[in-house]
Amino acid sequence: MSTNLSPIESEFATQEEADAYDRWYREKVENSLADQRPLIPHDVAMAKLRELIEEKQRAPTSDPLAP
Repeated sequence: MSTNLSPIESEFATQEEADAYDRWYREKVENSLADQRPLIPHDVAMAKLRELIEEKQRAPTSDPLAP
């Protein structure tokens, strides 16, 4: 049986959905904490992202309405 949740109190329609999301989220956090790859400093990650954004902005687009 499904327990309906109030949209004021929860973003999930049922308790089962909330529980499934909680399990998924906890698994993601556990996997992240167990990851042995070297950490990337914040400034290095942000520089890479800025570079990617600038590259995408320079790329020609196939959208005829794009500026």
